[in-house]
Amino acid sequence: MLVVDDDALVRTGLRMVLASDPELAVVGEAADGAAAVSACRETRPDVVLMDLQMPVLDGVQATRRIGRLDEPPAVLILTTFHLDSYVIDALEAGARGYLLKDTAPRELTRAIHVVAGGESVFSGPVTERLVHQLGKGDDRRAAGARDRLATLTERERAVAEAVADGLSNAAIAQALFLGEATVKTHVSRILTKTGSENRVQIALLVYEARI
Repeated sequence: MLVVDDDALVRTGLRMVLASDPELAVVGEAADGAAAVSACRETRPDVVLMDLQMPVLDGVQATRRIGRLDEPPAVLILTTFHLDSYVIDALEAGARGYLLKDTAPRELTRAIHVVAGGESVFSGPVTERLVHQLGKGDDRRAAGARDRLATLTERERAVAEAVADGLSNAAIAQALFLGEATVKTHVSRILTKTGSENRVQIALLVYEARI
């Protein structure tokens, strides 16, 4: 785990929260986005807990650069900002989750495990804003999303819809009467066919297509 925030006091507080979970280990800290990218190369964390507004390089740009690394870690945004533009920009940059800093400690540690497992997580207010923002999208963007989803088989489309609804692989397997390994295979094919980088971007694509 790499903790990224320009406030030293916040980083200290996060270390204390993460120390409550014996399965989590903080391998480093960074006070800005550029330092975060360098730290990822050096420490190779599984998850990066990323602030948004920082000096030198902001969290969105840092997330985008981290995503270009070999075997990049999952990025979980943790910020005080929940404006529509921040949410969309961060997710399009490759963030796997987006939480606000008023998230309870237990929810934060659970979210870290979720994104480390390849899935996505959002706080309630963020989900509401995400749906609201995408609902204002234009017809051309929606048509493009539908075209990308049209490359999927019927079963892959069902899995994509379930991903967008926030279901885990285990829950999708149960709902669609599939093995969990089969669901993982479908998700991998969906990523390739639609040109998505992670489950969050699959969800964004489905939301846009629903407009």
